[in-house]
Amino acid sequence: MGLTRYFERRNLKHSGEPGDDAKEYDAPIFVIHEHKASNHHFDFRLECDGVLKSWAVPKGLSTDPREKRLAVQTEDHPLAYASFEGVIPEGEYGAGPVLLWDEGPFDNATRQEGRPVTLTRALEDGFAEIRLHGHKLCGGYVLKKFDSAEGDDKWLIIKKADDEADARRNPVSTEPQSVKSGRKIDELKEQDQ
Repeated sequence: MGLTRYFERRNLKHSGEPGDDAKEYDAPIFVIHEHKASNHHFDFRLECDGVLKSWAVPKGLSTDPREKRLAVQTEDHPLAYASFEGVIPEGEYGAGPVLLWDEGPFDNATRQEGRPVTLTRALEDGFAEIRLHGHKLCGGYVLKKFDSAEGDDKWLIIKKADDEADARRNPVSTEPQSVKSGRKIDELKEQDQ
């Protein structure tokens, strides 16, 4: 997809969002932004091919393997977006507070016929298995694309039944603070106005 759509939708001088001046990371990273725009959701992002592949997840990721969370793929974001936290002004695309809810490295654990597959290939094929090493979320997750009849941008994110799975834990509601600033989403809006 590349960054063309990202830059077409934004006035970076006004929105305060980052451009493509990314820092280098030692390992592939994931980030989860809580975004209180017109629809409150969580943006799940995976580093792949020099950009952050992004999905809007209305309910956020779960730690319960029985729960399948809808994820709608959105435009790629620049790697510099990984550390972004702030309030996008009214009148701009995605207006509202954006909080850095979780971050960390991840491993691509996708295999086809017993062999490792690149994340690029896995996402093109519509099925990826990853392991997160975040502050709030750890362990295996599966991303599975809906059949094309359901819409090309719709995926499911499902927690794998591993040692980090916990059906009783709900980090979306019990751990609302930013891993960057320690603030909650509404506090971010109040303090940045």
